[in-house]
Amino acid sequence: MVDVSTDNRYYAARASEYDDIYRKPERQPDLRQIEKWLPPFLASRKVLEIACGTGYWTQFIAPTAEHVVALDNSAEVIDIAKTRVPANKVTFHVADAYQLPSDLEICNAAFAGFWFSHVPKRRRGEFLRGLNTRLAPGATVLLLDNRYVPGSSSEIAGINSDGDTFQMRKLKDGSTHRVLKNFPAESELQMTLQELGLTGTYTAWPYYWAVQYTVASLTTAVGCDRQLSGYQTNTI
Repeated sequence: MVDVSTDNRYYAARASEYDDIYRKPERQPDLRQIEKWLPPFLASRKVLEIACGTGYWTQFIAPTAEHVVALDNSAEVIDIAKTRVPANKVTFHVADAYQLPSDLEICNAAFAGFWFSHVPKRRRGEFLRGLNTRLAPGATVLLLDNRYVPGSSSEIAGINSDGDTFQMRKLKDGSTHRVLKNFPAESELQMTLQELGLTGTYTAWPYYWAVQYTVASLTTAVGCDRQLSGYQTNTI
């Protein structure tokens, strides 16, 4: 067994099967809605995408964005992502989400899909503060991630002293990995933002949640109440 909290080889080994999670039949209605819901928030903006993975979400963001700067810590998944988007629309970097390159251009939007659930609770503030320093005042930030749904989500296999939860994941090569995977409630997400002087708009689907906030300065943010027709905050 490999503990992913100390060994990122899991993501390299999983690259070729990463998108299997998006093929679960019960999640298709949610995914079709989010694929339409997400791009307008980032349209005509320079978007900093954290943990882009295989580019599943990059392919929906890039067509309407001014440009996307997409980061991931795994070169293997970035190689796949590059096949999904026009080279002139996306610049890729192999980079650590906690140590964003100092030479990155300042963007006016950010997106992190299915990354925040892998951030240890004690590092959430560190991650968000670092992200905000790479964004211009008024930047839109969107975090998208999983809700825990019994029968669809992998079972919780452990919890540590900080309250982080873990799942056991088995890859097609037979290796088993212990993966940190948190499922924060809306109240927990809002508390995390409030501790940083931020407020956010929470939206939820049966299998997924999203939080949106607007950066007011390099270290603080104010709430954003922009919604799209047919959608509302809280559970939909």
